[in-house]
Amino acid sequence: MNPLTRRTFLHRISITGAVILWPGLVRTFWRRPVFRSYPFTLGVASADPTSDGVVLWTRLAPDPLRGGGMPLENVEVEWIVAQDEKLSRVVKRGTAVAPADLAHSVHVEVSGLAPDRWYWYQFRVGGEASPVGRTRTAPPAEAEPRSLRFAFASCQHYEQGFYTAYRHMAGEDLDLVFHLGDYIYEYSGVRDQVRFHTYREIETLEDYRNRLALYKTDPDLQAAHAAFPWVVTWDDHEVDNDYAGAVSENNDPETAFLTRRAAAYQAYYEHMPLRRSSMPRGPDAWIYRSLSFGRLARFYVLDTRQYRTDQPCGPERVAPPCPASLDPNATILGAEQRRWLLDQLSNSPARWNVLAQQVLMAPLDLAPGEEKRYSMDKWSGYAADRKILLDHFASGRTRNPVVLTGDIHSNWVVDLKADPDDPESRTVATELVGTSISSGGDGVDLSERNAAILAENPHVKFHNGQRGYVSCELGSDRLTAHYRIVPYVSQPDAPLVTRASFVVEEGRPGAQPA
Repeated sequence: MNPLTRRTFLHRISITGAVILWPGLVRTFWRRPVFRSYPFTLGVASADPTSDGVVLWTRLAPDPLRGGGMPLENVEVEWIVAQDEKLSRVVKRGTAVAPADLAHSVHVEVSGLAPDRWYWYQFRVGGEASPVGRTRTAPPAEAEPRSLRFAFASCQHYEQGFYTAYRHMAGEDLDLVFHLGDYIYEYSGVRDQVRFHTYREIETLEDYRNRLALYKTDPDLQAAHAAFPWVVTWDDHEVDNDYAGAVSENNDPETAFLTRRAAAYQAYYEHMPLRRSSMPRGPDAWIYRSLSFGRLARFYVLDTRQYRTDQPCGPERVAPPCPASLDPNATILGAEQRRWLLDQLSNSPARWNVLAQQVLMAPLDLAPGEEKRYSMDKWSGYAADRKILLDHFASGRTRNPVVLTGDIHSNWVVDLKADPDDPESRTVATELVGTSISSGGDGVDLSERNAAILAENPHVKFHNGQRGYVSCELGSDRLTAHYRIVPYVSQPDAPLVTRASFVVEEGRPGAQPA
């Protein structure tokens, strides 16, 4: 799909009656703000560190679940960055505008910081001060750091469980956190869940804003955001379940769905610590990008939703391979993102090259016996894109490729094969799949159904169906992945357990038990 022009999109939303404000439309300022209640109810966050800077975020929302509770005026907000938690040694300060037409969100792109060190930051306005957040910069481009510690998580359905895993994550010694999508769920509320979503399935800009605000009021999520810089990308539920490009789950008219997608993308930007380059333009937003940590690691953050073609092989999401799933024109990345990724991988000086993305890349046969059935929402529905990438890995032009994946609410460790249809073919990369934070409820360690699936998939090294996240230690000679789980999410205060640990050795694709 070609991006819509601003004029075309504004014409389309005028037809549908949607209300989406473009940055800069509101020009007046609230000069002496006085808040009736605390404005920093959604906490603070930082993201996308470089060797000399980082993105800082907050949003002014004294009434977060009912539109924010702010007047339709811009607000000037002070920010400071310091070398200590008490903020006594300030190294950077400035002001930023919280625009009314971006829900009074604040995105500050700080530069001029020292590389590879921790900083603390805070926002202030109208006599109120935000919580203090902690962040850090990346090492210089030519540096060879000894280690990097990061975690990755996804799928945090608010209704289906508590975010206790984030509380444990916030207590870890991490440098970075990746969120691989499904930050919110768009579904209507269900009364018999652990917690309650507000009203109907969300569709409008106001809906998405209120739903994102609901999730961000969670104190454990706020603590994890405040403890480390994050790197975020979206999957489907930030907009609509299983959407593919301009195609919605229920095949709504394209104009109506693109209006909805524009609202969802704008609200996501407003609530995430993203750079201005990711600000949506109507229903389009550039979110794929790379981040380097010296010569130790380069991360490639992908978008497997916005540019994909429709899922193949009929209306059923699980199906045998069909000609459409093998079509070279079917794509999960889109041509431009695919070219960018291959170019980045080919020219990377990093020892470790890590893809942070959404859906399972390895084939996973879901049918017992001779029949083969795969989820067509995953890379198995887009075999040509997967083959191009696996061929690149097999060529040896990129050192130590590792794929991080979310989406499927369960833990997996998988060998990626040169030929996905031949389990005896050479292993060319490792895929680490993390479970959900809360989606799916308490879960089980290993169900009978999934035990049968494992027998059909010899390239799978590990599976677990409980909730949690994956914590990784990356060094020059190995990557160690710890699968952290909580036994339950239906009640608060669950303990943290390391269910399994796996090692990927430098120069040897494939994971082994630690």
